[in-house]
Amino acid sequence: MAYENRHFSTFEHSYRCYPVSFIDKPHLEKGDKIIMPPSALDRLASLQIEYPMLFELNNPAAGRVTHCGVLEFIADEGLIYLPYWMMENMLLQEGDVVQLKNASLAKGTYVKLQPHTKDFLDVSNPKAILETSLRSYSCLTTGDTIMVAYNNKKYYINIVETKPSSAVSIIETDCEVDFAPPLDYKEPEKPAKSALLNRKRSEDEDEPAKKMAKFSPFTGFGRRLDGRPSTESVAPDSSPILKQHQSETQNGTKDSKSSNPASRQPSGKLVFGSNVNQPKNEKSKVAPKNSNQEPPQKEEEPKFQAFTGKKYSLKG
Repeated sequence: MAYENRHFSTFEHSYRCYPVSFIDKPHLEKGDKIIMPPSALDRLASLQIEYPMLFELNNPAAGRVTHCGVLEFIADEGLIYLPYWMMENMLLQEGDVVQLKNASLAKGTYVKLQPHTKDFLDVSNPKAILETSLRSYSCLTTGDTIMVAYNNKKYYINIVETKPSSAVSIIETDCEVDFAPPLDYKEPEKPAKSALLNRKRSEDEDEPAKKMAKFSPFTGFGRRLDGRPSTESVAPDSSPILKQHQSETQNGTKDSKSSNPASRQPSGKLVFGSNVNQPKNEKSKVAPKNSNQEPPQKEEEPKFQAFTGKKYSLKG
C-alpha cells in the first residue's frame, strides 16, 4: 500500500518544449517559472504532492538536469514553455523532448554565485538587485546559469554552490549569499611591477657606487721643503708614501738645521768662529736652477766643530 501511495504521489511526463516568447510572455524570462498544459493540473490535483509545486527537468540526450516552478496551466496539450536561458542550460532546441517530474526540495541556507562579467559588481548595490531579482525564482540548482535583468541589461550568473543540497528552494527562506570573483576578473599586477621598479632602482643606485673611484690619500705630487724640484713621483699607496714623506721631512729638517746653525743659536748672542756671517758665499755655491739639467748632487758639509776659529782678545 505504501508503494502505491508513493507511486500515485509522483508526477512524471514527457513534453516538447518551446521558449516562452512563442506565447507572448517575455516577462517570464526574468524567472524560472514554466507554462504547463491543463491536463497536468488535473493530474497534480489528484495526487498528494507538496506545495509550492516544484519540478525537475531532465534532458536525457545531453545529461542535463535542472529545477523550476510553474506559473500557469494554459499551454497546448503535450507542450510546455520554458524561459530561453533555461533551454540554453539544458542544451535544448525548439521542439526537443524533455522529461518533467515533480520534486520536493529543502529550503536553502547558503548560495554562492559567480557573475560572468565584472560589470555586475560595478552596479551601485548588486546584493539588493540580486535579492529583488531572485524573488522571481522558486529554486536554484548547482551548475545552472541564471539571468538577472537590470537597467536594460542582462547579467548572467553561475550557481557555484548551494546548501544543504545541490538543489534548494528559495521561497520564503533566509539564505546567505556569497560572491565568487567574476569569470573575467584578473588580479592586479601592480605589486609585481612596483617590486621590479624597486629592484631596478636599487641596481641603478649600486652601479654609480661601483663606478666611483676609491679614495686614495697622498696621491698628489711631492714637494720638497728646501724648494728643490722632486724627481720621484708619488705612488698611490698611502702607507709607504706617508712614511717616505715623513723620512724626507725629517731629513730636510736635519739638513736645514745643519746648513743653518744660526737657527739654533739663541737670539742676541754672537758666536765667534761660526759661518753665520757668510751667507753670500753659500748663495754663490748654489747653482742656478735649470729645468733641463739634473739638480747637482749635494756636497757633504763639514761637521760643526766648536771653538775652531781664530782667537781674539777683548783688550785689543
